[in-house]
Amino acid sequence: MASGKTEVARALANRLHMPFVDLDSLIAEDAQMSVAAIFAREKEAGFRVREARMLDQVLAGPASIVATGGGSPCFADNLSKMRTKGTVVHLATELGTALQRAKAQSGPTRPLLQASPAEVEDLFRTRAPVYRRAHISVSTEGKDAAGVASEIEDALDSCKGLPAKLLEDAAVVALRERSYPVVVSRGSLLELGPLLRARLPGLTKLGLISDTTVFGLYGQDLVDSLKAQGIEVVSSTVAPGEDSKELSVFASQCEAMIAGGLDRKSAIVALGGGVVGDLAGFVAASLYRGIALVQVPTTLLAMTDSAIGGKTGINSTQGKNLIGAFWQPSFVLADPNLLATLDKRELRAAFGELVKYALLDDAIWPQVEALASEIAAPELLVGAELCELVRSCAQLKAAVVSEDERERGVRATLNLGHTLAHAIEKAAGYGQVLHGEAVALGLLAACRVSHAIGLCDATLEARVCAVLEAAGLQTELGPWLNSEVLAHLRVDKKRTGSLVRFIALAHPGDVRMQDIELSELTRLLLED
Repeated sequence: MASGKTEVARALANRLHMPFVDLDSLIAEDAQMSVAAIFAREKEAGFRVREARMLDQVLAGPASIVATGGGSPCFADNLSKMRTKGTVVHLATELGTALQRAKAQSGPTRPLLQASPAEVEDLFRTRAPVYRRAHISVSTEGKDAAGVASEIEDALDSCKGLPAKLLEDAAVVALRERSYPVVVSRGSLLELGPLLRARLPGLTKLGLISDTTVFGLYGQDLVDSLKAQGIEVVSSTVAPGEDSKELSVFASQCEAMIAGGLDRKSAIVALGGGVVGDLAGFVAASLYRGIALVQVPTTLLAMTDSAIGGKTGINSTQGKNLIGAFWQPSFVLADPNLLATLDKRELRAAFGELVKYALLDDAIWPQVEALASEIAAPELLVGAELCELVRSCAQLKAAVVSEDERERGVRATLNLGHTLAHAIEKAAGYGQVLHGEAVALGLLAACRVSHAIGLCDATLEARVCAVLEAAGLQTELGPWLNSEVLAHLRVDKKRTGSLVRFIALAHPGDVRMQDIELSELTRLLLED
């Protein structure tokens, strides 16, 4: 509500020379009374019935730009119908901003804002994860309608060249002229060449960075297919595992790409998991002060998280990911069919990140619960259920990055569970405990701290523990709360002085950023 949907939709319709439709106005016209009057007479339930019926009529009509009500995608199967019939855009607006705009409007035009401040805030938190399932999410903060419409147009332009079958499965990271699609579609690896041609016209040479295992499985076939598109490929591989995220390996990859003849109009393709994506991304960000990057994730963890959002980097001797840059890819192409060759331990480990997403968006929780005990089953890897779960997580990540690219606000919530996880990884030695395994333990720590500060009840940790155990992940937190692990909290990237910005939980779908003194955080973790 009060995000400016009507003004932005009208401005976008003008830019695209398309008809403009306001759903609430159509409902009021059909009912011969205002929306407020419908709420007063028929209550919200009656209004939602009218809304769903009118939405069906609009979706069956001619192509247009439609401004819906704030609650439209949150009821029945409205959002699914909207996504199937068109491109859904979420206008991300902070609660305080929306309330200020609503107060500036005259008349009782927004019945749901007549509730108490606590109820309004709860409504905002409940709807936020739903909105992030849109194809595109654009922040409205500090912008007028024309500016927001321009950003939406940029995001729509980023999808040009995508085949229809891939567009339906895509989400968009909306960052003005740096907007890009995230495609999650089975069999899509075969589309890489045509997509490179569409997204990077004039590309003649690229660097393909992979690890030896992944390249052995998919690399040569991919190189051959790209050459068939007239694209010269300079291939380079690194050893699998975190040891490849080092300065010496980074330097050698830069030298290999330069020696191979890449120039400022070339691109880097990262074919692999999170390690390859982080490393190759940092190479692309650094080579000639930045060349195009394409992320082709091959692991569950990379498809749902690390390949999306532009974080690149390598490890320091003092901590994980302390050296790097934000460098957004031109597009992300995730083919879940590639998971069929993934090591079973890697699959289980990635489930730690999937549980994180389920805690960020409670609508993902049933998907995660349903797949927990089957995560390493061969028949699951090519199933629609896992593909849909990957897509849900990727959509959420894309929406959050669109709202907050540089992690100054909501993007920090994606670090849920990571404060302790990074400390565990460093203390154990990178690669000894996989990232997702550490995140699983970190999520339990987040539940424990959240309960200790009075934010959630004690049952949340038990619920999370049960899902992690079903997936075969370690859940015994106590042995990891030793002096060495706790000492590494001091080099957490989110630390400012003695304060750690800790991501805490009220319940699934409701996360809060809490600044906690390092000494207090240690005490809370050790409390039983």
